Amino acid sequence: MFLSETYRKIATDGIWNNNIVFGQNLALCPLLAVTGTATNGLGMGLATLVVIIASNGLISVTRHLIPSEIRIPIFVLLIAALVTLVDILMNAWAHELYKVLGLFIALIVTNCALLGRAEAFASKQPVKHALWDGLMMGLGFLLVLVALGAAREISASGTLFANASVLLGESFRFLEVTVIPNYKGFLLMALPPGGFIMLAFLIVGKRLIDQKIAERKERKVSVTVLTAATAEE
Repeated sequence: MFLSETYRKIATDGIWNNNIVFGQNLALCPLLAVTGTATNGLGMGLATLVVIIASNGLISVTRHLIPSEIRIPIFVLLIAALVTLVDILMNAWAHELYKVLGLFIALIVTNCALLGRAEAFASKQPVKHALWDGLMMGLGFLLVLVALGAAREISASGTLFANASVLLGESFRFLEVTVIPNYKGFLLMALPPGGFIMLAFLIVGKRLIDQKIAERKERKVSVTVLTAATAEE
């Protein structure tokens, strides 16, 4: 069953066109701080995904009950409550990952992307659209976290999803891969400057892809116009 145009647009905006990192340039602090490895990026991405879906849904459900004059403080309060719940659950069920991510779990509350989606979308849309938007925005953010973490980890140590079984549980052991055996390592990529450098490469890559897509669309339009003109003659 194909998605409707509305759901497709929400999906493409969340994952690509209006991606939290690439499109909105938000959440860069946790992005750069926790992406030393793909495992850390995956853990942080999953936590943020849960919070943004839940906050979008909760705010959409209560949007008619929230006075517009105090909506922002209420949005922050709801998001803070959800983050606290996720923080407690991660401490209980993924304690090793919780110790690695540390303060950055609580700082999800200050992630401008969550408040931005609450204000710009969830507070104005029905629940099913708000939940879908939260899922797509969260997935887009998660994919960037994992991609950046994977690129930094491979270039820094030659591994991928190292210690996934320790941080996420034994069921994630299959993710652990040694990409470059006997690799000496590139320390810079494991340090904060490496995060900035690798993020710049990812942003450039996305913009090049967007440019290629735009050029392809222009060629298709030109061919269509030319064909129509030829047919008229």
